[in-house]
Amino acid sequence: MADRMIVDEASQVRTKGRGFSSNDDARGRNDMRMDEDVGDNDLVPQRSIEGWILIVRGVHPEADEEGLMERFSDYGTVKNLHLNLDRRTGYAKGYALIEYETLKEAQTAINEANGTTLYDEPLQVDFAFAKDDDESRGSRRGGDRRSYRDRSLSPGR
Repeated sequence: MADRMIVDEASQVRTKGRGFSSNDDARGRNDMRMDEDVGDNDLVPQRSIEGWILIVRGVHPEADEEGLMERFSDYGTVKNLHLNLDRRTGYAKGYALIEYETLKEAQTAINEANGTTLYDEPLQVDFAFAKDDDESRGSRRGGDRRSYRDRSLSPGR
């Protein structure tokens, strides 16, 4: 009951906080995006502040940063590489974030590394942040006001 705030005792109940959306259609559209191929034409990659971030899924638990850096340095200069580790076991959680400075390098990495194997595990490589094509043409003031977190294609959503 802590997530709800009663505005009027008559009948109106407002919800606020994370997880509540006034537009259920937007949430459904976001959930459907996770099941679709990420390379669809309606998604446009979004640049982060410093570069283009890729998410690499299917990373073997015994993979290390050096192996990933060696593999993805072939496609361009890697600005940053983040491999999440499980605190309890010390093994990789199954995904990595890799940042390139230019779109061309990032696109080359996606095209050439997608489907290749690392430690006998097939890798799935795509942009970590993407937006619907129609949203990217609209203004920042109007339209859909979902947070960047809701638009990400990170695993576990």
